[in-house]
Amino acid sequence: MDSASPAETKLFPAVLKTLRVGRAHRSGRPRQRPERLVADKGYDSNAIRESLSRRGIEPIIPARCNNRKATHQDGRRLRRYRHRWIVERTNAWIQNFRRLVVRYERSVDNFTALVHMACALICLRRVLG
Repeated sequence: MDSASPAETKLFPAVLKTLRVGRAHRSGRPRQRPERLVADKGYDSNAIRESLSRRGIEPIIPARCNNRKATHQDGRRLRRYRHRWIVERTNAWIQNFRRLVVRYERSVDNFTALVHMACALICLRRVLG
């Protein structure tokens, strides 16, 4: 358990332990780590980039303006980061539904149904204008 606002670079080892990819590439054992990790500027650290590279994970992390020696930095790979806004925007839209944010529902099935209904409403709003 950590405090409410620690630096994200300090939480990185715990985040890395939770990464799991369940599907096997072909037949055989499932992969235990992703091929690449897309993170925001809060995870910008040369030590984190080095740690990911040692594990065979490609880091896609934009550099902060004060990091002049950003290692493992390639502009072509950072293009993948552009698509991250789609996830962030969708999460923001779901946060507009108070019943999901506060989580009044005790039942997992009811909560999942409300998430599906919220997604359907978001899609309808986008289609119908």
